[in-house]
Amino acid sequence: MITIDDILETNRMITENKLDVRTITMGISLRDCAHPNIKQFCQNIYDKITRSAEFLVSTGEEIEAEYGIPIIHKRISVTPIAIAAEACRTDSFVPAAEALDKAGKAVGVNFIGGFSALVEKGFTHGDRVLIDSIPQALATTDIVCSSVNLATTKAGINMDCVREMGEVIKRTAELTRDQQAIGCAKLVVFANAPGDNPFMAGAFHGVSEAEKVVSVGVSGPGVVKHALEDLKGADFTEVAETIKRTAFKITRVGQLVAREAARRLGVPFGIIDLSLAPTPAVGDSVANVLEEMGLERCGQHGTTAALMLLNDAVKKGGVMASSSVGGLSGAFIPLSEDIGMIDAAAAGALTLDKLEAMTCVCSVGLDMIAVPGDTPASTLAAILADEAAIGVVNQKTTAVRLVPVPGKGVGEWVEFGGLLGRAPIIPVHPESAEAFIARGGRIPAPINSLKN
Repeated sequence: MITIDDILETNRMITENKLDVRTITMGISLRDCAHPNIKQFCQNIYDKITRSAEFLVSTGEEIEAEYGIPIIHKRISVTPIAIAAEACRTDSFVPAAEALDKAGKAVGVNFIGGFSALVEKGFTHGDRVLIDSIPQALATTDIVCSSVNLATTKAGINMDCVREMGEVIKRTAELTRDQQAIGCAKLVVFANAPGDNPFMAGAFHGVSEAEKVVSVGVSGPGVVKHALEDLKGADFTEVAETIKRTAFKITRVGQLVAREAARRLGVPFGIIDLSLAPTPAVGDSVANVLEEMGLERCGQHGTTAALMLLNDAVKKGGVMASSSVGGLSGAFIPLSEDIGMIDAAAAGALTLDKLEAMTCVCSVGLDMIAVPGDTPASTLAAILADEAAIGVVNQKTTAVRLVPVPGKGVGEWVEFGGLLGRAPIIPVHPESAEAFIARGGRIPAPINSLKN
């Protein structure tokens, strides 16, 4: 039974602690849009997206107005284009990206994800065409997001793709040089990518999903921080219990929005992704939650342990609140999007190596990291390989969004604006990874993948 105290508490979480539904994301299958002619394929996907998501934005706005719950973004994810466009007789999928961009703008969403390929064990012709198309596609579109899954625990790491993605990131940065390499902020490289993730830039509509689904991503680091402010000196058992209870309440808000959106749109409800996704706004920081546990600065010794506790407690509280928790669900650590992490990186307390260690225990990986524009492609690829290894051996999702900013070096700043925020350029190791990355092939799956 919902009491008046529950209602008042939820209102405080929204008005004072920045609780929001970060996104309502509609997943749409494009498998029935296949056609050998690229122009016809593009028309098919435009027609299907605009027909399927016609009322997505207006429905989100209605729910936001009726319930007083901020819904920051409305988004679409689609079947990986490398799969949906496989039959097209073409050497470029850029027209498909432009069709996605046009369709997304027509229905009014903020982002559309799924310019993607799944290549953990090898490439098809469509995979190669898509990967080659990524830099131009992200340079000529505004709201399209791209992702490549190049590793899984079952398959190992596709090192040929790791090498190629280092080059793709460099080309994308150059083609969007006049926009601070913004194209790289819309490109994610995954290990163990989930097919039901509603968060960009890595969202795509998994091949095992239904024809259409509605999923919701909820965020509330400010709510968690507020809950911990009254626990000065409490032991970690009490801290964990408090975070679990808070995550339960946050998830219930998301559950309400998700079910209501699904009902009104006549689309099945997919999942709730309870991820503490921060923003550059003061009071909405995962780093500040960690510091509330007693750390003087995020990045110091103890940070990884605090993040492990936070991530685990969030998942436990979310699972108790909903039987449909999925996606990533936990704590995000996007450097440019978290004011506490921005400050820690600027002070030198948060380095690339420390961020890598933190990704072992959080929901994703190295996210929105700005590095010098002259960083070699092989070094970028080596960073991707390290992060993929963490995901593969630990049977978890890891992801990388690296932004090598052309013309900028360590200590300078890059400004993205909006939810993407701002970040200092941080150093990478200067030693060459060229010989390592040039080997190619596939790093085999670890022994713990043999579960059958």
